[in-house]
Amino acid sequence: MNPPSPAKRITLRADHIAGAFFVAAGLAVIALSGDLPTGQLSMPGAGFLPEIVAVLIIVLGASLFLRAHESPAFASIAWDDGPHAGKVILVTAAAIVLYVKLGFIVTMVLMLMTLLTVIERKNVPRALLYSVAVAGGIYVIFVYVLRSPLPTGILGHW
Repeated sequence: MNPPSPAKRITLRADHIAGAFFVAAGLAVIALSGDLPTGQLSMPGAGFLPEIVAVLIIVLGASLFLRAHESPAFASIAWDDGPHAGKVILVTAAAIVLYVKLGFIVTMVLMLMTLLTVIERKNVPRALLYSVAVAGGIYVIFVYVLRSPLPTGILGHW
């Protein structure tokens, strides 16, 4: 009779971390948006979309966690892209701070231009055209199609 085999050692994988993070983020969104009215399906309230997105994030995060055996071990991940990610986080944090004061369009154009030209080193005229088109398009969709106001900041209402 063979002795019992030693217990399998559980390897922490990248998707364990990512999946757990997304589940926690979804739960946080639900907790923070709990005071917003969800309304009804025929007339959704302000909390309707955040709750749907949060549930979707939780479900996808849980499926990522459960399929983690397909991802590389967490200890084997090279962190050589950390400085690049740090720059992106700093630019995004600056955009969050300036968002209300400068307004949606100015902040988004500046953020996209900085990400594209300074961090990704893309062509300046193309980056400017892209940044203005994306920010302007999203502004039109939110303000005129969805009728959801966005901060106008230094541009005022136009």
